[in-house]
Amino acid sequence: MLKTLLVSVLMFTCHLVGAAQINHVKQQIWFNPGLSFETRAQALVNAMTIDEKITQLSHSTPAIPRLEVPQYNWWNEALHGIARNGKATIFPQAIGLGATFDPELAQEVANAISDEARAKYAIAQSIGNQGQYAGLTFWTPNVNIFRDPRWGRGQETYGEDPLLTSQMGTAFVKGLQGDDPKYLKSAGVAKHFAVHSGPESLRHQFDVEPSKKDLYETYLPAFEALVTQAKVAGVMCAYNGVYGQPSCASEFLLGEMLKKKWQFNGYVVSDCGALHDFHSGHKVTHNGVESAALALRAGVDLNCGFTYEKSLKAAFEEGLITQSLIDQRLKNLLMIRFRLGLFDPSELNPHNAIGQEVIHSPEHIELARKVAAKSIVLLKNEKQVLPLSKDIKVPYVTGPFAASSDMLMGNYYGISDSLVTVLEGIAGKVSLGSSLNYRAGALPFHSNINPLNWAPEVAKTADAVIAVVGISADMEGEEVDAIASADRGDRVAITLPQNQVDYVKQLAENKKGPLILVVAAGSPVDISELDPLADAILWIWYPGEQGGNAVADVIFGDTNPSGHLPLTFVKTIDDLPPFDDYAMTGRTYKFLKKLPLYPFGFGLSYTQFKFGKLSLSKRAPQEGENINISVEVENSTALDGETVVQVYLSPQVPLKNEAITNLKAFKRVHIGAYEKRLIEFTIEGKNLYRVNDAGENVWPSGAYTLAVGDSLPSKRSIELGAAPHGSQQIHF
Repeated sequence: MLKTLLVSVLMFTCHLVGAAQINHVKQQIWFNPGLSFETRAQALVNAMTIDEKITQLSHSTPAIPRLEVPQYNWWNEALHGIARNGKATIFPQAIGLGATFDPELAQEVANAISDEARAKYAIAQSIGNQGQYAGLTFWTPNVNIFRDPRWGRGQETYGEDPLLTSQMGTAFVKGLQGDDPKYLKSAGVAKHFAVHSGPESLRHQFDVEPSKKDLYETYLPAFEALVTQAKVAGVMCAYNGVYGQPSCASEFLLGEMLKKKWQFNGYVVSDCGALHDFHSGHKVTHNGVESAALALRAGVDLNCGFTYEKSLKAAFEEGLITQSLIDQRLKNLLMIRFRLGLFDPSELNPHNAIGQEVIHSPEHIELARKVAAKSIVLLKNEKQVLPLSKDIKVPYVTGPFAASSDMLMGNYYGISDSLVTVLEGIAGKVSLGSSLNYRAGALPFHSNINPLNWAPEVAKTADAVIAVVGISADMEGEEVDAIASADRGDRVAITLPQNQVDYVKQLAENKKGPLILVVAAGSPVDISELDPLADAILWIWYPGEQGGNAVADVIFGDTNPSGHLPLTFVKTIDDLPPFDDYAMTGRTYKFLKKLPLYPFGFGLSYTQFKFGKLSLSKRAPQEGENINISVEVENSTALDGETVVQVYLSPQVPLKNEAITNLKAFKRVHIGAYEKRLIEFTIEGKNLYRVNDAGENVWPSGAYTLAVGDSLPSKRSIELGAAPHGSQQIHF
């Protein structure tokens, strides 16, 4: 009895001691949720040894058991859904989202993604998965300007226009990070800072010296918007150099612009391996030790890669960096982890209430379908052959991507068991009595091996031929991923593979009914040979897991097409400057003087829209004054529709180095059958300034034209079927 009592007392005493030890750690100041994040982060920094601090400055951070700091991996992607981390909803690729011209929709998509992120993170933690792609810090979005169609990663962007990119990117970040006043739902990153859009083969060593005008007018606005308006948590510096310094060592970019001018208070992460490029590519340092020191001094808090891990300790021991500088960089990183609530009791963070039922939920799948449908651009609809009847007797679906699920995804994608190909979408839409026929007919990227091919002949019996052609992320993307690219992810030519062109020509020669061309690509493709052969053309980008259903929704009229091009489609690559020339002269809708195949902002509908006379609050605004604009938009048909109302400002007399026209505002609107709506805009005075050659904002001078319509104000837009614009002269 006495022995049992002694054992019980001993066990109780041990329990109290153990509990006291646990409580001692948990009562450390950095675990106290009643204190500010800054106080807690600083306390945790002070508690670490120099060796522990250095381990926390690379993307894969180990645990510190004595301080109960958990392991964390910063590297995660969410470009159009959680990527590379198992089951998740796959939304349309970013360029497709850009084609919606709908910031509210972008925020809705990002909110769905961050909901799934929170739920997946909780599950990953429960099974001890703390590895890469399992965290809450997403290196998204990509707000580089898609200045040249040859760039394979252009699909990751929202297009070629700084205003569109700024608004879409800002909305996306807000959706990712949530609106809780204390805790981030997830943490976004604006990348790649800055002046970064190919070539992929040169990205580790090339240096860019853009004009001050191009820099401030084109390359920086989206980053500034994400920092100052969206309050993005992080910024990723690029591989390339700018004005003679690697971006991740740039005093101008990281110091003067980001920290001083924009007052950025988040974290800076290097692109993966970018610090190694300091000595291997740019040759501004001799070794990893010097590279690590240079990056830390410049403002890089987190190294994606291994340069800090391998060399930062030596840099410290050699006196190239100070402990106070290490402390400063570490504190920036810890602040993000605290803002995510990773050191707080779960019940204090409202985002932790998000359950696993949101992961690939029916609501998110339906959202993916809606976004995909809104992203599809109708480029041609001769004699209104679309929409087709669901009771069509003999539809023929063909082409190398008609039954492709890879085409749906683009790059940086998750995994879904609900991938719907174009063939499957059409099969689910037409009458069960329809004699739907399918043959691939052509291989994606090279000629058929078998010289015999009956597929073109089938067109002779079909009431309509739906040919799905294009390219895929195998042909365009990042240098390490696009395995069908001979140019490390880029494209030297923007033509379709010749075998696809030849096959469409064969279909056109044999067709009985209309030929509907469905083109999948993340960038402009020259289809000038095929345009005259097709009765209708749909551009579908990389439309995500519900792409097939969305295409069928549009083809058969359940959805009225409403996407608009976020890019200029040139007729030939010869109309552009060299790929590695970063001057904006001759590029994008602003500076291209050659006639485009399809202009920026263009997109047809099954509905006919008319634009009335503009009403302006000021015809001669003084410096800094706002302009209020209103225009009546009429739907003259018996079909509800959506369009993107676009406002452009153009000098009436061309100015040296000045853009031909500038997008100043846009708004996606729904207009019912036979409805007239008054659409209103306010252009703030600060957005009316132009950028001069010195990079300074100056008030315009002289006569300008303010034009409002649903396309670029150009003769080419009207030739292709866009509605005439309403316009007014304005004098500055």
